[in-house]
Amino acid sequence: MAKSELRQEWETRIADFRASGQSGAAWCAAHNIRPNQLWYWLKKIKSAENPSITQTQWVSVEINESDPTGNGLLIKVGPAVIEVQPGFNPALLKEVVQTLKVC
Repeated sequence: MAKSELRQEWETRIADFRASGQSGAAWCAAHNIRPNQLWYWLKKIKSAENPSITQTQWVSVEINESDPTGNGLLIKVGPAVIEVQPGFNPALLKEVVQTLKVC
């Protein structure tokens, strides 16, 4: 049996299964088919019907680097927010954070 004939046969079987209203196990028992065959073909035909599920969709992303403050750092200590820029004084930052912890 050719692949296209086999696929057509299973499409017919699956349509019959869906129309039957039976559980997969009951339908398979009535038609002398192994349940794992039914589940395999259900999955195979469903993925062919919905190719977007199995295919990766890529989107382009634009990065806007026009923000000159993007290199800074925001530190939150309680309700206070400290903005730290490149070239900051680490000793001063430490003192400020310790002071804010006490408040």
